[in-house]
Amino acid sequence: MSANPLDCPRPAVKGPVIPGLMEAFWDYERALMEDDLPALDALFAPGPDTLRGDANGLLVGHDAISGFRGSRGGAPKRRIVATEVRALGAEHAAIVAVTELLGGGRGQQTQVWVRNGGIWQVAVAHVAISPPAFDRRIWRAVGDPLVPATGAGLLDGQTVAVKDLYAVAGQRIGAGSPAYLAQAAPEATAAAAVAALLDAGASVKGLAATDEFAYSLAGTNTHYGTPPNPKAPFRISGGSSSGSASAVSLGHAGIGLGTDTGGSIRVPAAYQGLWGIRTTHGAVSRDGLVPLAPSFDTVGWMARTPRLLAAVGEVLLPSAEDEPAVFSGLRTVPGLLELADDDVASAIRAALDGWGTEMPVEETSPIDPDLHRAWLKAFQVIQGREAWAGLGEWKGHGEWVGRHWDDLAPDVAGRFRTASALTDGQEAAARGLGAQARRTIRALVGDGILVVPSAASVAPLARDSAAGGGAIERQRERTLMLTCLAGLAGLPAVNVPLETEDGLPCGVSLVGAAGSDAALLSHALRLGGG
Repeated sequence: MSANPLDCPRPAVKGPVIPGLMEAFWDYERALMEDDLPALDALFAPGPDTLRGDANGLLVGHDAISGFRGSRGGAPKRRIVATEVRALGAEHAAIVAVTELLGGGRGQQTQVWVRNGGIWQVAVAHVAISPPAFDRRIWRAVGDPLVPATGAGLLDGQTVAVKDLYAVAGQRIGAGSPAYLAQAAPEATAAAAVAALLDAGASVKGLAATDEFAYSLAGTNTHYGTPPNPKAPFRISGGSSSGSASAVSLGHAGIGLGTDTGGSIRVPAAYQGLWGIRTTHGAVSRDGLVPLAPSFDTVGWMARTPRLLAAVGEVLLPSAEDEPAVFSGLRTVPGLLELADDDVASAIRAALDGWGTEMPVEETSPIDPDLHRAWLKAFQVIQGREAWAGLGEWKGHGEWVGRHWDDLAPDVAGRFRTASALTDGQEAAARGLGAQARRTIRALVGDGILVVPSAASVAPLARDSAAGGGAIERQRERTLMLTCLAGLAGLPAVNVPLETEDGLPCGVSLVGAAGSDAALLSHALRLGGG
């Protein structure tokens, strides 16, 4: 086969000869293989009704299709091996083409063409190719299963996507970094949380992708790619528990085991329409887990249903004997909804209207905006110092990162460079302010449930979200203003999936008192109708 698919012989056309149609088809094929964006734009019908679909989702409108093509960097090289043409009237025709990828595998594209002013243009297109045997955007290692259950119990038959920060016996920890993985040795034993799930009857499906060292909220890993978001196609997955979230959303696994330091359960759960919990700090053992910032790191998990989310809680959480049986009500903080985009805020208000029939909704005192920004800065300083220099027995990533700057993704390297410059004095001031934030936030929660957006927006479009780009960094800052509250206070938070009026997933977090994890899960189960 020629290295240039445009040099390959064209197959005979089966079907009627329609003047100008096949000439337009081959112009399209040339433009596709050469990534000629202006030509492709001209060959697709203008307007909001043009359609293009593939396994990742449906694009509606010429502008959306053009934006997708402009961000993907070209289509896989292929040749056409068969074509079938059918007339659909005087001004419409269908072409079905069988394709052969130069990298192996076959595909098929179906197009409906329309003649506009004598010019043939694509009005509807659907593309199908052979699925990859292994999608490294989602998995670092996968099996059927990778590790079988070691016991029987509440989670019999369930499968787990384990974030690639947890020890799994016989496997290496990659932490989202190829260089780190290359130096890792197989683990002798499983992390405490993984062992508990295996003992309860679950099996490990695989090791799921993560942002590098979990130091991101986007899921746009430069080394392995961005895991897909099937609930919001062509949008990012959310991180850093991105692979675990995508595996659950796609149905590859029932449970996504992850971590939440600054929102890494709540954000991907919100972006992908999943139930998720960040547990009370220290409630679930972190033994066998690569830390980022031990003062904030927590074990968390995601599921497609609140019932399964709660079942995992019965396995991993400590006894609930001392937890409150009921909450006094739902509490909102003036100004927090305004940090979210209007469509997300509207979805949360609608949810509150429904929940208000079951329990009272009250407004707390506001948080001074300047103080809130100072809290976020304190969170970032403490996180950065611990990520670089460690805390207690944890010695931080600084020594390793200092030898591997060129191996890091640009966005993660930038955060580590900022962290490396922080001083003892900055850390001491941040810890003082963080302690104040902890007391204030816990007082706002009291014996109720604080209602906080899980993320400031729906999942941003992938084309706008290059790792380290300005758009994703601005989005990260707004979201961290919301997620840092539970982090600073060490409190549990359950993401309840919602939808905007446009049908895009978003989420709201129910934040409870320390140790109220099981009660929060029970409440979420009632909200979900379980």
